[in-house]
Amino acid sequence: MNSNLDSKTVEGFGEEWSRFDQTGMEAAELAEQFERYFSVFPWDALPADAEGFDLGCGSGRWAGKAAERVGKLHCIDASISALEVARRNLSGRDNVEFHRASVDDIPLADDSMDFGYSLGVLHHIPDTAGGIVECVKKLKTGAPFLVYLYYAFDNRPKWFRAVWKTSDIFRRFVSSMPFGLKKTVTDLIAAFVYFPLARTSLLAEKLGFAVDVLPLSTYRAHSFYTMRTDSLDRFGTRLEHRFTRIQIREMMEAAGLDRILFSDGRPYWCAAGFKK
Repeated sequence: MNSNLDSKTVEGFGEEWSRFDQTGMEAAELAEQFERYFSVFPWDALPADAEGFDLGCGSGRWAGKAAERVGKLHCIDASISALEVARRNLSGRDNVEFHRASVDDIPLADDSMDFGYSLGVLHHIPDTAGGIVECVKKLKTGAPFLVYLYYAFDNRPKWFRAVWKTSDIFRRFVSSMPFGLKKTVTDLIAAFVYFPLARTSLLAEKLGFAVDVLPLSTYRAHSFYTMRTDSLDRFGTRLEHRFTRIQIREMMEAAGLDRILFSDGRPYWCAAGFKK
C-alpha cells in the first residue's frame, strides 16, 4: 500500500486539471513559463534520444514542451483524471508513455533514466524528502533531476511572510470546501486579489519601479486564465509544504544528487542536480 500520497490532494488535482486543462493558455505564455521552470535544466548534458520522466505530470503542460527535446518521456501521475487530460493534450506525441502511479511506486527500473523532473508536486505529498529519493533512484549515474518546490519566503522580508501566514489560514478553510464552491471562491480571489495586484505591479514596473518584492508581482504579465488556475492550485490544495533554499539543497544532497544549481529568478525554488 502506497503511503506517500494524500488521497484528497490527488482527487483535488484531478478536479483542477479537468477544469483547467491548460488549453486556454496562450502558446507564448506557456513557452515563457516553461523556460523559467527549466532555466537551470542541463539540456546539453542529455544523450541523444534521452529517456526520462515527468513525475506528477498533471495536465501535461510541461511534458508537451519537454517531449520535443528528448527521445522518450514517461508521464506519471497518481490521478486518473489528470492522466486523461494529459493524454488528450499530448495525443499528437508518439514518444510519450503514461503511467498511473504515485512517487512510491514509479513503474520504471532503478538506474534506468537519462533525466527526470518534478515541478510543483513533491511539496504536496506527506514526505517530500522521501519523494526526491524515489525519483533519484530511477536515474542513471550522472543523470540530471530538476525539481520545483514552494519556497518558504526565505528571500522575502518579514512583512511578506506575515501576509502569507494570514493567507494560509484562509487556504486551510477554502481547501476543505466541495469542489464547486472552492472553484467559485478561488475564481473570486483571482478576480479581486490576483488580477488587481498583478496589474498594479505591471503598471509600476512600466513606470520604472522595482516590483519583485510586491505580493503577486509574479503574475504581472500573466493571463487571467493562469491566475484562475494558480488561485485554485494555491487555495484549493489541502496539503502543502514549503522549504528554504538550504533545506531543498540538503534534501537533494541526501537523495544522492550533487552539482546542484538553483535558479535565481522566479518561480522559487527551482533546482537541478546530477545523480552521483
